[in-house]
Amino acid sequence: MTAERVAIIGLGLIGGSIGLAVRDMLPDVATTGWDADADVRDRAAKRELVGTVCDTVAETVSEADIVILCVPVGAMGYAAEAIAPHLKPGTIVSDVGSSKRSVGEALSAALPEAIVIPAHPVAGTEKSGPDAGFPELFRHRWCIVTPNEHTPQEAVRAICAFWEGLGAKVEIMDADHHDLVLAVTSHIPHLIAYTIVGTASDLEDVTRSEVIKYSAGGFRDFTRIAASNPTMWRDVFLSNRDAVLEVLGRFSEDLSLLQRAIRNGDGDTLFDLFEKTRAIRNSIIEEGQDDARPDFGRKDH
Repeated sequence: MTAERVAIIGLGLIGGSIGLAVRDMLPDVATTGWDADADVRDRAAKRELVGTVCDTVAETVSEADIVILCVPVGAMGYAAEAIAPHLKPGTIVSDVGSSKRSVGEALSAALPEAIVIPAHPVAGTEKSGPDAGFPELFRHRWCIVTPNEHTPQEAVRAICAFWEGLGAKVEIMDADHHDLVLAVTSHIPHLIAYTIVGTASDLEDVTRSEVIKYSAGGFRDFTRIAASNPTMWRDVFLSNRDAVLEVLGRFSEDLSLLQRAIRNGDGDTLFDLFEKTRAIRNSIIEEGQDDARPDFGRKDH
């Protein structure tokens, strides 16, 4: 099965980047796109994020071989219901959300006649909107695909080939396992970032201007994460609450251990943890998922 027409619902960072990547890397694939915000549709048309920015959902998806829902996970069910009457038989419907069990259930309930294959490109920036997209976003990044046991293998191969065509590396995974892994690698780090930046801004003995003026590298990186789209992350935490709460409980236990080590002057415990975490950082660099250059290769602004 080869996709000749791809429809993108939601033309923000991820949807726009998919459209631009298809243009650059899969030039034989035609793209249509739609966004609920008319201003976003206008900007997407000016940037040529997709081949055709449509005025209606029906026009966008009616001839598509693959439909990709690029909306917040809390809106997936509504988006699926909107496209359901307009899909041709055998259309593959996928998504880009970072929680997979709840999204898979919502899509399957709304689209009983479609081939639902949830997916999650593990890529993004703190920016959002139609001006944030760029075609290289998915190159050398992982895209996790979570079909169920009844999904036709031909369709699974088609969605995997699509993401590989955009430069991504594809991993097939059980949805529940995906949610646990992402709770560790993405969701809890975002929750910590939101918390520490909020704590810093609320300290009575430190002014907000001092927090901004004297921000060191670690805090700056927290603020970059904490600048992520609030609607998207609200929905992520609510949709993946079981895995997030499980990992958050373990994190709270580890934080208490560190608190005791600092209070008791237990340098060995601190050193052992820092040595272990440094090894994890080096493994991420070796895997090609970040940059070993000073300041992670990021340009000064």
